Amino acid sequence: MPELPEVETTMRGIEPYVCGQVIKRFIVRDNRLRWPVASETASLPGHRIENLSRRGKYILMQLDCGTLIWHLGMSGSMKILPAGSPIESHEHIEVELASGYALKFRDPRRFGALLYTESDPLTHPLLQNLGPEPLSAAFDGEYLYSACRKRSAAIKSVIMDSRRVAGVGNIYASEALFSAGINPARAAGRISKKRLDRLVIAIKETLQAAILQGGTTLKDFTQVDGNPGYFGHRLNVYGVKGPCPVCGKPVKQSRQGQRSTYFCPQCQT
Repeated sequence: MPELPEVETTMRGIEPYVCGQVIKRFIVRDNRLRWPVASETASLPGHRIENLSRRGKYILMQLDCGTLIWHLGMSGSMKILPAGSPIESHEHIEVELASGYALKFRDPRRFGALLYTESDPLTHPLLQNLGPEPLSAAFDGEYLYSACRKRSAAIKSVIMDSRRVAGVGNIYASEALFSAGINPARAAGRISKKRLDRLVIAIKETLQAAILQGGTTLKDFTQVDGNPGYFGHRLNVYGVKGPCPVCGKPVKQSRQGQRSTYFCPQCQT
């Protein structure tokens, strides 16, 4: 499932090919995504793509007439290929550009989305209540301590709540908690300010490392056989069925909020 680093890598991968380009054709082959594809896309040919940005796990494509809001869902991906390239299975959307290239969106499970707004996209119902970006200065130890005070919810649930911090998904929440030495099930309100300071640093470092690693795959966004937005994760605990890389004790798996959680009971307290 694409998480924040994959979304950031996707945005960086397609950005050089779409920014400044005029839309020649906007083809919707199947509009049955998480929500129906915005009907306004039919009027977008002739309009220019001005820039791209990311908010949480959403890619914002600003046009000269409004903003397209993309979400990769659970299985979505984007590629830049020559216009007229063979249509792949589950390729629901193709944005043909005046340059002769096309942005292609695939989503086998169809939990992705493409919405449109002429207003400030940050006021859209899907975005207006998002918490601070985890890589921003606004997300610091003081903020997280305030968000956790008097809360009995598990710390992993808190940092995965997009209203508290935008875009920290299951994989990287598990990895950051391991790095910070905090048990994912520990009540958020029972964690000291000092430990939460460490967790903020761990979240930032974990995400930055994944984004840096993803940068090595940017070429995949223009290859037919590439796998854009996904890359080999160097993970310490998530998905590990074996010993902890630090203490050698077995990594444990549990369920939190219908998601798999991996942790070391020796290193994370």
